Amino acid sequence: MLKKIIVKNWLLISILLVSAFLRLYRIPAYMEFLGDQGRDVEIIRDFLKNGNLFFIGPQTSIGNMYLGPFYYYLVAPFLLLANYSPVGPAIFIALLSVLTTYLIYFVSNKWFNKNTAYISAFLYSISPVAIKYSNFSWNPNIMPLFALLFIYLMTEKRYLWASIAFAMCLNSHYLALILLPLAFIIWLKDYSKSSIKPTILATFLFIASLIPQILFDIKHQGQNIGALITFFTQRENSTGGTINLKVYKALPIIPRLFNQINTDLLAGKDPAFGIIVSIILFIGIIYLLIKHRNQKLIYSVLWYLIGLVGLGLYKQHIYSHYFGFLFPVVFILMGYFLSKIPKLLTILLLILLTTFSLLQNPFRWAPNKQLDTTIRISQYIINDSQDQPFNYALLSKMGYAFSYYLSEDKNYFELNDKVTEQLYVVCVPFQIECNPINNPEWSVAAFGWAKIESETEIEGIKIFKLVHNPTGQE
Repeated sequence: MLKKIIVKNWLLISILLVSAFLRLYRIPAYMEFLGDQGRDVEIIRDFLKNGNLFFIGPQTSIGNMYLGPFYYYLVAPFLLLANYSPVGPAIFIALLSVLTTYLIYFVSNKWFNKNTAYISAFLYSISPVAIKYSNFSWNPNIMPLFALLFIYLMTEKRYLWASIAFAMCLNSHYLALILLPLAFIIWLKDYSKSSIKPTILATFLFIASLIPQILFDIKHQGQNIGALITFFTQRENSTGGTINLKVYKALPIIPRLFNQINTDLLAGKDPAFGIIVSIILFIGIIYLLIKHRNQKLIYSVLWYLIGLVGLGLYKQHIYSHYFGFLFPVVFILMGYFLSKIPKLLTILLLILLTTFSLLQNPFRWAPNKQLDTTIRISQYIINDSQDQPFNYALLSKMGYAFSYYLSEDKNYFELNDKVTEQLYVVCVPFQIECNPINNPEWSVAAFGWAKIESETEIEGIKIFKLVHNPTGQE
């Protein structure tokens, strides 16, 4: 029986194995472990060890808003299973991305045909950007899976499950709100009297998912909802505004965004090839709408188009993880187009897409070893403190998560809790001057007058040991 299943599904199994390998290979060395990841596992560890429930999730990069807490609850078991090693949640996220590969296959096969399913899943499995956002724990990294689940479940009229999928999307990133217009269109197209009850139940279930955030806002005088309202209504600020609600102003930006997304996901981030891929996909979408139009294709095109308009309303820089809710549909549309053109041309384009994706595969470069470096530096500080109380400060343009390991040592104290006799200043010399003396950073300045007692360097990162200097003189 097992042999028959393997023989029958060998191509799909091969694609899933490729997807798994590209996401799990040497994951402790390649995974990202910076400030956001350290903050998350520190919060989750506190929950697991001390039972401190969380009612909000990660803070957004702008707007002083907080996401819901369900991402933390989702990855918590895997931090526990890994004995509090951040590798556990990273492996879980990688496996979710492999599941996304399968879901792209499943949905593409159901919506279109098997060739579309194989091509779409394969292109997703090797996409360097998809790989990049699948081998470390971060709330935006679950968006592709739950966005595809949400739209698929809406087309299946399984509204209760769809509401759960959307809640997880919203706990991943507030850009999930851009999915709502498409969901409403799908619901309206399938509307009947029999859909009223499940729709009402699904709405109540979604509202129930917001209870933790509502409780947080009640306790904090509406902090989160106030920030959310400000984010969407305040047009002008020090950076010239964040959201422009005039939809027509997003239209001129759509071609650039279309090219950026296709370049990132399909063209291995190669600008010249990205333009070619964007032209091919644009022509392909027009061709499909003329020759092979069906309801699922229209939904897919609307998904991409509404996503482009929504992103066009955002007036700041668009990073790759922002369009995680579009990841699946880009591969599905390209897969469907390639399945409908002459076989020889399909093979040629697949070879080109595969080549450019593999040229940017993360394994072509040495691993960042951020987790290993974090552990080594943290252990150095703990050993050097000689079992005496110490404080810690970070000078860096990019956050590092040393406090995750330092906070486990009984001698570590935050400066606002206790000023000790020694302060370890870790400085990452990237776009920053490593000078801890008289540094205005609060976590350094609050230590008081100080002098450098010792200095060392690990993996290019400088570690200064400061002791008190009452005179303030060198």
